[in-house]
Amino acid sequence: MKEDSLYKIALTLIPNVGTMLSKYLISHCGGAKNVFEASRKELLKIPGVGSKCASTILSSDILEKAEQEMAFMERHQIRAIFYLDDDYPDRLKHYDNAPFLLYYRGNADLNSTRIVGIVGTRQPTVRGISNCEKLVEGLAPYNVMITSGLAYGIDGVAHKKSVEYKIPTVGVMGTGMATIYPHEHKRLANRMVEEGGLLTEYPHASIPSRQHFPMRNRIIAGMVDALVVVESKIKGGSMISALIANEYNKNVFTFPGRSTDEQSEGCNALIKNHQAQLIDGVDDLVDIMRWEQLDATKEIQKQLFVELNNEEQSLVTLLKETEEVSIDRITYELKKPSSEIASLLLTLEFKGMVKTLPGKRYALC
Repeated sequence: MKEDSLYKIALTLIPNVGTMLSKYLISHCGGAKNVFEASRKELLKIPGVGSKCASTILSSDILEKAEQEMAFMERHQIRAIFYLDDDYPDRLKHYDNAPFLLYYRGNADLNSTRIVGIVGTRQPTVRGISNCEKLVEGLAPYNVMITSGLAYGIDGVAHKKSVEYKIPTVGVMGTGMATIYPHEHKRLANRMVEEGGLLTEYPHASIPSRQHFPMRNRIIAGMVDALVVVESKIKGGSMISALIANEYNKNVFTFPGRSTDEQSEGCNALIKNHQAQLIDGVDDLVDIMRWEQLDATKEIQKQLFVELNNEEQSLVTLLKETEEVSIDRITYELKKPSSEIASLLLTLEFKGMVKTLPGKRYALC
């Protein structure tokens, strides 16, 4: 099994060999290992395989790189999920452009009974953040898994709120597992692995690349039952996700905004063009999806009393003095490095006491 994984990983490392060609190679040769044991003459008979591609397959470098990839995976408890494996996202696998192989670190079931994707702008308004938080909170009793792209803004809000309510949440990355992007979400990502996971189609050493992020949107759109666009400008990754979800015949939802709100232009356009259904909150979504709570009597409650250390208490006291505070002021008032302040704020977010506002400002929940 381990040897089989080696050859499957090696296939993904061949330059200019995408999902469809990888599948052709396996189908023609009878298995991933057989691809690398085939002769040059046999390889050249396969549609899409040219002289350069055949030479690369026959070189030893590819298998060496695959061994390095597997060594990294073993150190960091990462699984490689092949598109024919039982634990590959079943909602995704039947699309032609579904990744040939996925790297997964986590314990959430990628074939959960209900999966909701939540996407949106990297610069949300206070209203957008509130809508996102209330949506996640409202989904808690419905036994869902929530997926997003681990980006700034709405993605981060969706993941953080999911962690707070112990909802399994999976971040679909546009990088390899060695690089959490943005770096500020590294601690969040580690928490997500405990309750959900991280998913990517890219080898561990892959760094942020402009073309990777639109590509990862097809994974988010493909593996969900419903996709919610919370806020979006007329152009951006969220709109790409919504359009792909429509192509995949997924249920797409969005919150409306005023015609003058730039951050709602995309949402309003989706509604206007009948590419998304208008919702005001979670009740609309679950009614349309015909989901019932698995336990109607179960309520998710925050802790009434949260234990705070001295540093956390000092920060909470400062936040009580005003409705919202900038991180610069917090750093000045508490006389601590910004990195330490950021860590304190994230801890308090996980405890459900602090929320992030646009412009790196914070307030008590």
